[in-house]
Amino acid sequence: MSQNRREFIRGAALVGAGMLAGRIPVLAGDGPVPVKKLDPAWVRSLYMRGAATTYLQSRDELPFIGMPVGGINCGTVYLGGDGRLWLWDVFNDNQEGIEPKEIVWSPDGKTQQKVRSRDGACYVQPSRDIRPLEQGFAVMLEWDGKQAIRKLEAGAWAEIAFEATYPIATVRYTDPALPVDIVLRAHTPFIPLDAESSGLPATMMHVEVHNKTGAPVDVTLLGWLENKVGIRAEAAAHAGTATALERVNRAVRGDGFAAVWSGAEGLGQRPDAGTFGLAATGTRARANAKATIGMTLTAAHFTLEDEHGEQRAHEARAALDTPLIGAVTDRRRLDAHGRAEMHFVIAWHFPNLVIKGVEEGHGRFYAEKFSDAGAVVEHIVERFDELHTTSRAWQETWYDSTLPWWFLERTVQNISTLATTTCHRFANGRFWAWEGVGSCPGNCTHVWHYAQAPARLFPSLERDTRGRVDLGLAQQADGGIWFRAEMDKRPAIDGQAGTVLRFYREHRMTEDGAFLNAHWPGIKRAVAFLVAQDRNGDGMEDTPMENTLDAVWKGEIAWIVGLCIAAVDAGRRMAEEAGDTEFAAACAAYVDKGRANMERQLFNGEYFIHRPDAVEGRKSLGSYDTCHIDQVLGQAWAFQVGLGRVLDRDKTLSALKALWKYNFTTDVGPYIATHTGGRPYALAGEGGVIMNTNPRNEPKPYGDDVTWQAGYFNECMTGFEHQVAAHMMAEGMTDEALVITRAIHDRYHAARRNPFNEIECSDHYARAMASYGTFLTACGFEYHGPKGYLKFAPRLSPDHFKAPFTAAAGWGSYSQQRSANRFTATVHLRYGHLTLRELGVETGPALGAAKGAMNGAAKGPINGAAHGHVSGPVRASLRGKPVGCRTAGGSVLFDEALRIEAGEALTVVIG
Repeated sequence: MSQNRREFIRGAALVGAGMLAGRIPVLAGDGPVPVKKLDPAWVRSLYMRGAATTYLQSRDELPFIGMPVGGINCGTVYLGGDGRLWLWDVFNDNQEGIEPKEIVWSPDGKTQQKVRSRDGACYVQPSRDIRPLEQGFAVMLEWDGKQAIRKLEAGAWAEIAFEATYPIATVRYTDPALPVDIVLRAHTPFIPLDAESSGLPATMMHVEVHNKTGAPVDVTLLGWLENKVGIRAEAAAHAGTATALERVNRAVRGDGFAAVWSGAEGLGQRPDAGTFGLAATGTRARANAKATIGMTLTAAHFTLEDEHGEQRAHEARAALDTPLIGAVTDRRRLDAHGRAEMHFVIAWHFPNLVIKGVEEGHGRFYAEKFSDAGAVVEHIVERFDELHTTSRAWQETWYDSTLPWWFLERTVQNISTLATTTCHRFANGRFWAWEGVGSCPGNCTHVWHYAQAPARLFPSLERDTRGRVDLGLAQQADGGIWFRAEMDKRPAIDGQAGTVLRFYREHRMTEDGAFLNAHWPGIKRAVAFLVAQDRNGDGMEDTPMENTLDAVWKGEIAWIVGLCIAAVDAGRRMAEEAGDTEFAAACAAYVDKGRANMERQLFNGEYFIHRPDAVEGRKSLGSYDTCHIDQVLGQAWAFQVGLGRVLDRDKTLSALKALWKYNFTTDVGPYIATHTGGRPYALAGEGGVIMNTNPRNEPKPYGDDVTWQAGYFNECMTGFEHQVAAHMMAEGMTDEALVITRAIHDRYHAARRNPFNEIECSDHYARAMASYGTFLTACGFEYHGPKGYLKFAPRLSPDHFKAPFTAAAGWGSYSQQRSANRFTATVHLRYGHLTLRELGVETGPALGAAKGAMNGAAKGPINGAAHGHVSGPVRASLRGKPVGCRTAGGSVLFDEALRIEAGEALTVVIG
């Protein structure tokens, strides 16, 4: 066996070992922070392509899995590891956390502290089996004179495997005692750039049955759903505080489906008033308004017709304290080694959403289009092939990549937060969100600006929020933007700067300049507000103001100063495009002055710091001389929106290396045992990046009057960690970026907790969507729609690279191959269209290619580039015809703007 082959096998085993145990393989340790002597083979293994993460029943990895499978802004419905739906937070409860609870946790094994949902209760004790209603599937098999009935649930099969390939999960049911294998694929319609089709309150279930034998098998699939409309009224009825109400099920036969519509009478405008729908598609589908589903099923449960072929029950009624379950079936005969696919839809419709304190926070957006769950089902059945095929096309595009499979999973699946009760869309179309489920309201600017995923996948939501909220009800005459809109009428300095950067990002994610031109006056005021916070005119913001760590810090704080510099630089770019040359010049002067002073006055020779207030000194809380996780956040943001360098490269790299040296640890246990007060977002035995550390061992590192917010400094919060990983990836610190991302991935392994629920201040925390930024920087992705500019500069395997991308009006994949004398790039569009005038390429070694792996191990060809820059003639083709083009400054310029349609590919060859 070759050395490379042995190393590959060992690396793969190390990945598996690290993932299952939740520990990062290390060769040796050197104290609680850091433990950095990582096994080089394990680090190398992080670059391997691998395969989809698959969780197994046999390893007890299914109970915590809860993949959101409802439409974005439609409530929360989880797909469990065994294929059943659970949680069902669709009744407009506005509860805090997916399971409001308070537990007790001991960080040091001695003291105990209470942990609420917003403090990470579900991190320490993950939720499972929250099943307020009965739902499931079962199969009846008849073959060779035999019969078998199995529910599609844990414990009923020899093995169940869950593939975590968001947005479509695959659940496989196998048993050697049965003649078939079953595959369930479940998802809501999920189509990037189409928020309307991706915002349907429904789940699509596709069940494939594979006959393993050489004889025919008759298959009947039964699906059921309990009517729990009025679930809170039911609780009141049980308590004797409500009048008797009645639930109603109706079995219907529609065009291409059979279904059960579920509702209740007499609920009025209660939050839990609404409807459910359950449907099976196809001509063989049958429905029953009243079914009895118990622990054991018999053949009678699978027969929904009487002896005349009529439905057993067209309508059924029951009091709130009596279970009422509807059922549907589909039947197929499988020939020898044959297969069949059956399709089901589960929908809900609970329109009476009310958010207290928000004047327009009433009703759900989906209710403006659909009158009830039945209408949702009918809409999906009518568009079934289109919705499923396009959703599947996105999934295929996303995972058809040379990037590591685990990396693709971790960086995209946090977008599922949009399909939880963290996020809502009101009847008037306004997108509104908490920070995490039911915690901290109002699209908080200082949290949501970290979230890079929504703007790339559903940019229309972000554009609407920028105009309707940030520059609408939230902006004041001085340009300041309320950081929680009407919920908290004051600005936050980091939220203000992040929002300016978001305006630039949203502009770049359009096809023309209309968005910028329409909003430029308000954007200009927002930028001017930032500049006005520099009281002494040195280009460094120094006005005490709220920030994301929930305190007003005083002095000149590197991470805030740098973020403001990046935002004003974005203001300069927008001013130039808007034709406001005078304002652009003023922004440029501010940026130049601020950058010079920040690099000279806030860099301590190793990392960037917080300079105390000139009058009060270190009296109040701050980060001061500590090593703070966000210290170069401004430069990280700059890479996300194509601003280039706003801070000196060497100093920035030094700061990132300090974070790696002082803040990242492979085991947080020793640190949190001696640095108490933080919340449990990483536990003993788990790796992570600690928010703030004290490398110089100062006695009062966080000031003289330390307040409760100092507890944040001892925590690991994934949104901040993803931000740092994204920045490291952009700067060529690929090993470190992958290790940090993998540490998060392993903390959220299904053996420990829900892989789809990254927790900060409550469940499904918005900041975690910063993970998408690491994917973007791994691709070296830049896009400017109005200019028709698209660029890729891969940080991983640049000689043979493929990855997905989204643009203003289309998405697809980009690939490149590079040899010593030839460079080929292909832009293949799968959806919509793309206007392209310039394609930026990197025909030579990637930014990080010359950097050796940590611990002194040299990188192999998996990441390194073996060739110098490719040069020579350039040619391009589209639709089989040559396209006029030339090279200039690292780009291919096209003679005329190209419009690439779905199904078409542009190919560029250099050399």
